Amino acid sequence: MTNNSTKILLLATLMSGMLISISSNSWLGAWIGLEINLLSFIPLMSTNKNVYTTEASMKYFIVQALASSTLLFLIISKSMMEELYIMHNNYLTSMIVSTPLLLKMGAAPFHWWFPSIMEGLSWNNCFILMTIQKIAPLMLISYSLMMNSFMWFIIMMSVTIGSIGGLNQISIRKILTYSSINHVGWMLAAMNIGDNMWVIYFLIYSMLILTIIMIIKSSQISFINQTFLMNSEMSMVKFLMFTTLLSLGGLPPFLGFLPKWIIIQHMIINDMITIISLMVIMSLMTLYYYLRICYASFMISYTEPKWNIQFYKNKIVPIGMILSSISMMGLIMCTILINIF
Repeated sequence: MTNNSTKILLLATLMSGMLISISSNSWLGAWIGLEINLLSFIPLMSTNKNVYTTEASMKYFIVQALASSTLLFLIISKSMMEELYIMHNNYLTSMIVSTPLLLKMGAAPFHWWFPSIMEGLSWNNCFILMTIQKIAPLMLISYSLMMNSFMWFIIMMSVTIGSIGGLNQISIRKILTYSSINHVGWMLAAMNIGDNMWVIYFLIYSMLILTIIMIIKSSQISFINQTFLMNSEMSMVKFLMFTTLLSLGGLPPFLGFLPKWIIIQHMIINDMITIISLMVIMSLMTLYYYLRICYASFMISYTEPKWNIQFYKNKIVPIGMILSSISMMGLIMCTILINIF
């Protein structure tokens, strides 16, 4: 995939497929948008530079085709059983329509394909898979959402598996994958508050993921032990990367804590103490493996090999540094603005 014009065309059709899905007034139109989105992303995944991308794109195609065909089958079956093209939004409808969409975006327990595919992708495609590819399924779920026992089960599973799955990983891609599964659980819980809440959560999450990927890509690292070799010239970039990771985990002084704070407050007011307690504990587990990386990289295994100095020189990404600064100061600025106005 070397031709930039082809990439631009595929990205345009990928975005248009997503927009068709979220703006469609029928489930058939939403399905068409999802298919356009899928068929645009498959060629973007494949590249001659990496042997793993072919395997990843094949796995992704099979899983997404399974989810799409299941969604189409369920929509047609439901509309045949009821009045034509009128689907009454009840417990069963919400559950059967949500299941293939949850598979599409990799929510637990339908997450089994997500880590292995992420491991075979470039950082740019990882960003698309973790953010843009989740927009259409999340939006479609929010249209027919009913906070029933099935949805709470999905939320609990996503939060739990997203936390426990990342504990034993050394690959940064897999750590971000399990973090993404954890955040999907929080986004589904945010839908209980309202559409605007999960959108705010998603935008903050996307900004943090973009910041981390920009810094990691510029440093050309893929595993935790490679962060130990980032030399003294990269100490500021390393600091910004790890503060963004902690913000992603939801540590209070950072912007990533703001949407979680609102969700926690809302769920406590609505007497969902048990569920939110589990969600907070599992978020602390994600913070544990972020802190483990930071602590080891800054204090225990800090080395400065001479041959890395020239390699990393002038690789600092200014946009990544700006976004990381927003992540650090965002919550404080929001609090100051609310108190002023």
